[in-house]
Amino acid sequence: MGHWFYRNITEPGKLPMLLALTSFVLTFLITRTIVRMIRAGRGPFRNVTPGGMHIHHVVPGVILTVIGGFGAVGSGRHGVAAAVCAVIFGMGAGLVLDEFALILHLDDVYWSEQGRQSVEVVVLAAALALLVLSGFAPLGVNDMSADERQDRASLILTLVINFLLVLITMFKGKPRMALISVLVPFVGMFGAVRLARPGSPWARRFYRNRPKARARSRLRSFRHDRRWDRKRRKLQDLIGGAPDRPPVRER
Repeated sequence: MGHWFYRNITEPGKLPMLLALTSFVLTFLITRTIVRMIRAGRGPFRNVTPGGMHIHHVVPGVILTVIGGFGAVGSGRHGVAAAVCAVIFGMGAGLVLDEFALILHLDDVYWSEQGRQSVEVVVLAAALALLVLSGFAPLGVNDMSADERQDRASLILTLVINFLLVLITMFKGKPRMALISVLVPFVGMFGAVRLARPGSPWARRFYRNRPKARARSRLRSFRHDRRWDRKRRKLQDLIGGAPDRPPVRER
């Protein structure tokens, strides 16, 4: 086990990436646990409100991310300094992305329905980091042989094709799949050949005069959402807690 760890993690300089990912996930989980305890009124934890102003944890998260990011750039991929900066950066990123929805909406939507976006972004970020740690390179360059990398024409053509697949997948209304396809081009190929989501730029441009394609797109989207939406929401509630229910209006 020790030899495998050295050969696959330490020697290639992946230890800072592993430490950053670990601290990122642990910080997010610990933060969510504490926030859920505060929400339930349990334990010794309380909101930080100096002078009556609520300080969100995205604030120390930004500070830690800046310190860890600049420190990591200056320390390289090996050594104690690189490991420490990676941990600091992962902690900061975990705090920041835990309140991603707040940054996106510029409002305290942490326990609202929009707050689910934070959990979704954290899971996606962790998955992308894990793919990079596993050896996947952006736009599939790692799949090329050494001779192909030396051939500039083959390298550029591969990058252009994979980048176009990412763009098509994005324009078809599949942002999660597009992000993953940056590291795994096969996913982009799959997303590019499938029907676009209703309301996406691709559907508005190319399905405008194709009623059958529009109908198939709506039907496939409906079936997909009916099959996966409830499971995805349950997973988000398990990880980050269920959002507040909207107040019932009295008639």
